[in-house]
Amino acid sequence: MHKLMLLFRRPMDVEMFETRWSHDFVRAAEKMPEIRRVTVSRINGGISKAVDVHLVHEFYFDNFEAMRRAMASPNGQKAGKILMSFAADIVTLCFAEHWEDDCVRS
Repeated sequence: MHKLMLLFRRPMDVEMFETRWSHDFVRAAEKMPEIRRVTVSRINGGISKAVDVHLVHEFYFDNFEAMRRAMASPNGQKAGKILMSFAADIVTLCFAEHWEDDCVRS
């Protein structure tokens, strides 16, 4: 699997960010084709100090090409424009190859 990771630093105006992210961006982004799974993590601290990360939003795809097609699609392009309209200065986009394993302890 591959995933598109959006790492959001803590916004100056959290309320505005949350509104634009949830009402505008999420609605558009989740219409991208070939998405297999979506996860959202709200960051509430680090081991030894506060971290400057507010939210991690991940979109999972079968492979890199599916992710690329989704981002290049009309819905992907629309979501990207919405994202940049309110979070260009606080978001980092990353691509990652992803493996997952359930750990069962007896």
